[in-house]
Amino acid sequence: MRILIVEDNKRLAESLKDILNHLRYEADICLDGGDGYDQVMSGLYDGVILDVMLPGMDGLTLLKEARSHGSKIPVLMLTAKSETEDRVAGLDAGADYYLTKPFDKDELAAALKAVLR
Repeated sequence: MRILIVEDNKRLAESLKDILNHLRYEADICLDGGDGYDQVMSGLYDGVILDVMLPGMDGLTLLKEARSHGSKIPVLMLTAKSETEDRVAGLDAGADYYLTKPFDKDELAAALKAVLR
């Protein structure tokens, strides 16, 4: 399976890619929301790990736009925004799972498994 990581923190994005590779997923990184939207809509990915706070286009807008244009790609929202209203906003935007930073890699693996069924 091929996963798109849309995360503006390059160090974290590389760490996520390493974790995914260890879990036997292929992963690509995108550091910008606008470019991330284009990649989400490309049809090349089986799932997305999406941050909320991104340059170009924030993750919530990216996800709402993708859903409004018919994208059904599974999305795991991974963000530092941990308030209840933030989680509700992410799920209302179309996220399949909402995980907050910092996260445990076993929790990430379980969340991915749930999202990518």
